Amino acid sequence: MKSASGQEKSIVVRRFDPARFVALVRKESLQAMRDPSTLLIALVLPLILLFLFAYAVSLDVRHVRIGVVLESPGATARTLADAFSGTHYLDVTFAYDRREVAGKLIAGELRGYVVIPQNFERHFADTGSPLVQIITDGSQPNTANFVANYAQGVVQTWMASLTETMPMPAVQLEPRYWFNPELASRRALVPGAIAIIMTIIGTLLTALVVAREWERGTMEAILSTPASVLEILVGKLLPYFVLGMLSTLIAAALAVFLFNVPLRGSLFALLVLSAVFMMPALGQGLLISSLARNQFLASQLALFSGYLPAFMLSGFLFEIDAMPALIRAITWLIPARYFVSSLKTIFLAGDVWSVFLPDLLGMATIGLIFFLIAQRYTRKSLE
Repeated sequence: MKSASGQEKSIVVRRFDPARFVALVRKESLQAMRDPSTLLIALVLPLILLFLFAYAVSLDVRHVRIGVVLESPGATARTLADAFSGTHYLDVTFAYDRREVAGKLIAGELRGYVVIPQNFERHFADTGSPLVQIITDGSQPNTANFVANYAQGVVQTWMASLTETMPMPAVQLEPRYWFNPELASRRALVPGAIAIIMTIIGTLLTALVVAREWERGTMEAILSTPASVLEILVGKLLPYFVLGMLSTLIAAALAVFLFNVPLRGSLFALLVLSAVFMMPALGQGLLISSLARNQFLASQLALFSGYLPAFMLSGFLFEIDAMPALIRAITWLIPARYFVSSLKTIFLAGDVWSVFLPDLLGMATIGLIFFLIAQRYTRKSLE
């Protein structure tokens, strides 16, 4: 090939050299083992985050503080008031005047209160139905709905207990909850938390490590060696892939043996899903480090483009079906969406490959795109 000056230039296509690749992997592995920050991010940070997600984040509604105002002095009204104190879902504060609890509701000390009015006995004797007022704090809509619905349930249960001769309904409903019979939010949150943790490890760790090499100038030295771009990129990513898989196993062991989350699927399926998910996580971190060759900027981009979308748009904490159509479309670009779905399935339902295969395809496609873009920006020539 001739240049504009008439001089001939030859293009050398370097072949993949296994020995050279092994040397690069060994060099990167030793560097990772000698770096305390890398080990902290890969092994200590997952433990801290998993404990926080398991114990600090909960969607279970337990011991909600409510008031029961007993304005009626009748015996029937007292039995209804006592019915509210017989459940662990509610912490009841009794009062005889609604003004005693109204201020507590405004101050946030109570989430609602139930009023049994003075004419409760007369109304119940005339109509056969209880007259009860339920007031809730609408500043927390989910809790307000729970208080209102559960208060109505307590009243209905109390009504059913008044007589033993009530006719049986024509259709008797018997609810059954699959996959999570106890309706414990921890069993759904912990598998999703593993996906969030792996996103942080893969994206943040790779972005910081490669950006650090650009800052110190060692990346230019590596690029000037005979090694090809593919050897360099894969050689740098492989040790962190192993660290990520090790963190996944540790997190899964904690989920099963410490947090009592059942693993109904196989370990093989868990490893396959985790391995494929590491592709987009590591690829995104590599792409960030290629574009931002500064550790501080790379860490910020990793958090904003990796952690926040994974936390908000993966279905880990917020239902995707409840999001607007545009946001639901954007979630298909978030690798953690696929991983969260598969993790919840493998932990709570088992090996359902009809769910796994589309998720594996989505994660692999996004990872391949990230890797190809990063390879394009990481050039051998130091332009």
